[in-house]
Amino acid sequence: MDSSLKKNETHYVHYQDPLAVKALSDLLITFLPKNHANLIVLCIGTDRSTGDSLGPLTGTFLSQMKPVNISVYGTLHDPVHAINLHEKTNLISDKYDNPFIIAIDASLGKNSSIGSYISGIGSLQPGAALNKKLPAVGDAYITGVVNIGGFMDYAVLQSTRLSVVHDMAFTLAIILNKLDLWLNYYQVNQRRNLARKKK
Repeated sequence: MDSSLKKNETHYVHYQDPLAVKALSDLLITFLPKNHANLIVLCIGTDRSTGDSLGPLTGTFLSQMKPVNISVYGTLHDPVHAINLHEKTNLISDKYDNPFIIAIDASLGKNSSIGSYISGIGSLQPGAALNKKLPAVGDAYITGVVNIGGFMDYAVLQSTRLSVVHDMAFTLAIILNKLDLWLNYYQVNQRRNLARKKK
């Protein structure tokens, strides 16, 4: 992990920014610990609410890209939401040794922030927009601002445009897949370097 990055430091990039994929994938690389084993992308949300479907849509798109170095939890067919979040995080803890979890979730914010990804090091507080008390999850996080917050947030999530959420989720899946490709390249180079040293 890049020691110059602070835990409370947040980074913003809009999904329509031409440099969004490169900027956010490069940033995620700096979040990773030196040991890149057991990288988990935990996509939180439900397909029962348009605005809250950012996580499961991202997980579905990313799974279809068949990442090699990333394990994906939370898809449209098997979502991770308020009811099963504790169960899923326990499953990850039992299955993986010291996993590094990137938590993905939708969020509400200012009108000027709609379409932005907010990322940083540290845990994510799922359900905060709806005042749900859920356990904080993740070692790093990305939230996507899908609509305006502050008044009747549940109704706002329900009436969020699917086109925006779909495009944000697809771009986010591309970003995470690029991270997976980088991890593959990094590991191949490591193996080559080890082989050279043995000669």
